[in-house]
Amino acid sequence: MDDGVGDLVIRVTAMPTDLNPYGGVFGGWLMCQLALGASSLVTRRTGLKAVVVGATDFVFPGVMAVGDELNVYASVRKTGRTSMTVLTRGIARTRAGEDQCEVARGEFTFVALDEFDRPKAIAPLANMSAA
Repeated sequence: MDDGVGDLVIRVTAMPTDLNPYGGVFGGWLMCQLALGASSLVTRRTGLKAVVVGATDFVFPGVMAVGDELNVYASVRKTGRTSMTVLTRGIARTRAGEDQCEVARGEFTFVALDEFDRPKAIAPLANMSAA
């Protein structure tokens, strides 16, 4: 998407094992995909191992069905000395068409770690987009 939602970081298809007892895609699966995408972005930007220390502001404005494609977009909202906060959005595309809708959105905060798993300062350029 070109409307400022960030980098496409994951594209995955919802499978029957990703459904909740009511037949919809499980919100926990959506959160997991958003976290994986955010992690990928942080690692690429910093070149460091990073772990989630916070997850906030989750909303699930739409629904997706088994077979629908989930596209996860991520963008850096804030970079601290050792942390990075990433806004993520999950956009579903219907399995047999081109219709799309937002199905999940949330923020993750990561801390970058050194080789001894201690917080490590992030280089100032880590906040810039890869052009």
